[in-house]
Amino acid sequence: QVQLVESGGGLVQAGGSLRLSCAASGGTLSDYAMGWFRQAPGKEREFVSAITWNGRNNKYLDSVKGRFTISRDNAKNTVYLQMNSLKPEDTAVYYCAADRARWGTEQRSGQYDYWGQGTQVTVSS
Repeated sequence: QVQLVESGGGLVQAGGSLRLSCAASGGTLSDYAMGWFRQAPGKEREFVSAITWNGRNNKYLDSVKGRFTISRDNAKNTVYLQMNSLKPEDTAVYYCAADRARWGTEQRSGQYDYWGQGTQVTVSS
């Protein structure tokens, strides 16, 4: 069973940047496609980005396109989410997730097999 641990969240001013990391253990990251989701207070969890096992295909929520970049380093068993030009509406708990369907870039949270505990991102105006 894969364990996922997110890190890199914090408080940042609007326009700033953060890089989230998701470290995997107990399994081989290249066996999975990976996704990032977020959940703001009082809102449902929403898809942010996903990447196939080999990093060749990815997908983004429209509102983060051009600002966020997903990447992975399978040798380090780590997935990243580089977040630039952050806005207050990006404030949420961010979760990484692993999907056994490793060729996909799934947007539905129910399709993912393993989840991390989340890391808080707060963007002040």
